[in-house]
Amino acid sequence: MSIILTGDRPTGKLHLGHYVGSLKSRVELQEKHEQYVMIADLQAMTDNNADIISTNILEVMKDYISIGLNPDKTTFLLQSAIPELTELTFYYMNLVTLGRLERNPTVKTEIQQKNYENSLPMGFLCYPVSQAADITIFQADFVPVGNDQIPMIEQTNEIVRKFSATYGEGIVKEAKAVLSNTQRLVGIDGKAKASKSLGNAIILSDSEEEIRRKVFEMYTDPNHIHVSDPGKVEGNVVFEYLDAFYEDKNHLEDLKAHYAKGGLGDVKLKKLLNQTLQDFIAPIRERRNALNDADMKNILLSGTKKAREVAVRTMKNVRSAMKINFFEQH
Repeated sequence: MSIILTGDRPTGKLHLGHYVGSLKSRVELQEKHEQYVMIADLQAMTDNNADIISTNILEVMKDYISIGLNPDKTTFLLQSAIPELTELTFYYMNLVTLGRLERNPTVKTEIQQKNYENSLPMGFLCYPVSQAADITIFQADFVPVGNDQIPMIEQTNEIVRKFSATYGEGIVKEAKAVLSNTQRLVGIDGKAKASKSLGNAIILSDSEEEIRRKVFEMYTDPNHIHVSDPGKVEGNVVFEYLDAFYEDKNHLEDLKAHYAKGGLGDVKLKKLLNQTLQDFIAPIRERRNALNDADMKNILLSGTKKAREVAVRTMKNVRSAMKINFFEQH
């Protein structure tokens, strides 16, 4: 059985971008694979307030359970409660150069987004190394990600190859990315990917009113002033969300053709999208409202204990390969 490892930073409640980029894949993968889902609170500390992180750990757990992840099929774990992850990160830092970290496309983009060019925390720069430790300590075969995270998997595999060349084969192994059909969901403003920090995302637990407001704020075609005007489908946020969530694909293609020709208004399209998203989110929100903090904490604690047993076994082999198990040798 293949092993899956993925996770999220607890910087806020999860949104539709998370769902199409990874969560949907995780629900499917848990049926046939051994899956670990990590709440990456240590990685979140590179650029977030500790109070925000702590508050959102159980919120993210509620999102996981409400979208269909099953604790009987998926192991949930808290990064900070497994110290072996930090240890392996430290060892891996000797296997990657500063220049290579600075060239990581994902890191470069996020440095620009966060305005870190002149004041870059080393923890932030090194988080690809931390992710490599997360993936390899559980011997993951596959990692469900959006396409913007592919460079992180590539860097993980570079570190694995360097470790194997230095200390021996078979201790840690490479992983493959699992991409969703919708690899990236644009923000409602049309300017960037949907993001909690940018405030341009529809949250999985948003109320009916919040969903409607965000849909009707969506960027469409600024030149589509009158209903009769031909409209641009490409780059139209409403159509991108309909592509991801509207199930009648034949009808959607007809709508695109009608919009491009002229005679179909933005308001009609937004009403359709609003109803589509309301129908999708309502049962998720209902399941989420029935969850309580105590149960979420117990699920996370149980999964973390199980995951740490795996981490301890991997690290015993890593230390042996690196010959840093002096007291076991003498």
